[in-house]
Amino acid sequence: MHVLQNQQTSKLPKRHAVDDDGRERSRLIRRGLIPETRPQQILALATFVNMLGSGVFMVSAALYFTRVVGLPLAQVGLGMGVAAGVGLFAGVPVGHLADRRGPRGVYLSMLVVQGVAMAALVLVQSFWLVLVALCIGELARSAGGAARGPLVRGIGGAHLTSYRAYLRSVANLAGSCAAVAAGFAVQLDTRPAYLTLVLANALSFVASAAIIATLPPLPPVPALPTANRWEVLKDRGYVAITVLDGILSIHHQVLLFALPLWIIGHTSAPRWLVGAAALTNTALVVLLQVKASRGVDDSAAAGKAIRRSGVAFFIGMALIAAAAGLPSWLALTGIVAGIFVHTIGELWHTAGSLELRFNLAPAHAQGQYIGLFGFGAGLANMAAPTVLALFCITWGVPGWLVLGGVFILAGLVMPYVVRWAERTRPNVEQPA
Repeated sequence: MHVLQNQQTSKLPKRHAVDDDGRERSRLIRRGLIPETRPQQILALATFVNMLGSGVFMVSAALYFTRVVGLPLAQVGLGMGVAAGVGLFAGVPVGHLADRRGPRGVYLSMLVVQGVAMAALVLVQSFWLVLVALCIGELARSAGGAARGPLVRGIGGAHLTSYRAYLRSVANLAGSCAAVAAGFAVQLDTRPAYLTLVLANALSFVASAAIIATLPPLPPVPALPTANRWEVLKDRGYVAITVLDGILSIHHQVLLFALPLWIIGHTSAPRWLVGAAALTNTALVVLLQVKASRGVDDSAAAGKAIRRSGVAFFIGMALIAAAAGLPSWLALTGIVAGIFVHTIGELWHTAGSLELRFNLAPAHAQGQYIGLFGFGAGLANMAAPTVLALFCITWGVPGWLVLGGVFILAGLVMPYVVRWAERTRPNVEQPA
């Protein structure tokens, strides 16, 4: 009897511990700190690990290729630009493959390919071999993004809008952590430090693939008999939205590319504001993206959110432009205000863009539709440095205002294009 009582007593702390863990988990879910379901948590963890490695490499890539591999800076820029351009064309065909074969397996395979391509960079020394490795990595990255779209939709469930926003916050948090980690390696400025960053990125892809492998298989949605093999290319409304969204996506480089050059070369604002601007933008996205996405749960709401974002971009860019020629403290105040307003526009644009790319795509063709959307955003990302250098840096204050006006125009047009796209959608269906 005493033995039995002792055994029962020994079990009580375990049960209380389990209960406490359950209550703590419920509390974290209610506060929006972790997703509701296990698959959602798994994908969020894989996203964090993936973006942590990618962020480390993006911060240090140019330094690695010039200081470790020994390539001229011109060749580094050319190689990364060519690889980014080549990668754009993988999204639609691989997205279509994910639609027909199931997204989990395709996404997992692309993560493994990225890991292998990244690991190969520590072995190659010539420009052409580096270019091949970069092209393979970019092809897999673009293809993986298209395959990830239907995976996010299938796992997001009834709260897809908030879950997408949560994933973006997680990605930005990982990027901040990556910048800190890369900063230590850059401070050391040694060959082993840079090699460690590249290998860490390669391992992050493998680790993400291992995490994704624990997800349950997600079967493809059967296509309608009337569906076309490449129907996204015939969906004129979706193509038009992709073009407009691509134009607006140039804003992502405003704070990262144009603002540092503007602060240092055209204003009397303190130089530490360059780093503070990126940190402030990231922190606001991490903290506010989920909240900014609430209510943006249909195409009409998404169009209105993007319309607001265009206005915010114009106001933010006008405040930044006005800092030229002002005393230091006034320039600092104007630029900080511009950063806040511009980031609010970024939150609205992201919420609307994510909703449109998923909501206007047929359930059976999520991969190829999101692949096309990624093509538009990727093309804008490639063109952004040239556009921003021409308008904002070379032209100066009028260029900031003109480009802000382009953002306003694209935002104002978006709701009308969204309504047209909904009226002309091919193969509209909502299969279970």
